Amino acid sequence: MYGNLSIIEPLTDQVQEDPERLAEFEAHIDRGEKIEPHDWMPTEYRRQLIRMIEQHAHSEIIGALPEGTWITRAPGFKRKMALMAKVQDEVGHAQLLYSAAETLGKPREQMIDDLISGKSKYSNVFNYPAYTWADTAIIAWLIDASAIINQVTNSKGSYAPYCRALERICMEESFHLKYGYDNVVVLATGTPTQRTMVQEALNRWWRPIMHFFGPPDKASIHTEKLVKWKVKMATNDEMRQQFFNQYVPKILELGLTIPDSELRKDPATGLWDFGDPDWDEFKRVINGDGPCNKERLAVRKTAEERGTWVRAALKTADQKYVTPLA
Repeated sequence: MYGNLSIIEPLTDQVQEDPERLAEFEAHIDRGEKIEPHDWMPTEYRRQLIRMIEQHAHSEIIGALPEGTWITRAPGFKRKMALMAKVQDEVGHAQLLYSAAETLGKPREQMIDDLISGKSKYSNVFNYPAYTWADTAIIAWLIDASAIINQVTNSKGSYAPYCRALERICMEESFHLKYGYDNVVVLATGTPTQRTMVQEALNRWWRPIMHFFGPPDKASIHTEKLVKWKVKMATNDEMRQQFFNQYVPKILELGLTIPDSELRKDPATGLWDFGDPDWDEFKRVINGDGPCNKERLAVRKTAEERGTWVRAALKTADQKYVTPLA
């Protein structure tokens, strides 16, 4: 669902690829053909994919935490069950993505270790707290909407295992989006207290949502090559603009106010112009200085430690019941 596909660490130890093989690889992609795990691929292509898919997987599993804290406090049994199913889906998405990343040669255990140590990133948007039930509604509607734009776009990319995972994920995300929209509509058309609560939640989450798609294209040093190799099928700014086009009218239709005094639609281009979403804050949060960075990683660390005995037991069971070859 979530996953900021533009947050990629700088590459080191650049490898000089065979020009002929590289040309053949790029021609393969230009023809619209998919790359499978057994196919030759440039080292940089592999490393970029690992980072992107791994960070997406981390974002799914970390992204379950803000909403997960509201399962016991959801208003009514029906919404409790719906939220529980959604959180379960997000964790399942992480497993699909870890499996896709493993096809590129990085073990899942190492990915988890890199998450807990802070070496590997995840989407900045999940480092903010969900103070009220309305926060979970905004997350399920607008953050999931952002994720769907991102994932539907990149599901048409060049690496087959990732595309297959995204197709499955996007089908489930469409239900999450409807669930979130229903919650927002109920609050926006409810009592004055409910309307105030959802407006305050929108105010809190608007800037992180703008950050979700990543920094402006002019600040990205990898976008050109990633688009060329069809690792990314659209730039950060293009996907952010698509979000505005699709969801700003829907937000305004509900009578909610978007917290951006500079937001306006250009009559000449039909595109939405918006104010600076504070990219310094984006950098601080993605580098570990957000409201909930430490809390989120501490939860994952605790879960990993508590699961040690389960993994050990499963490993022992596998060894015990494996029949030796004659």
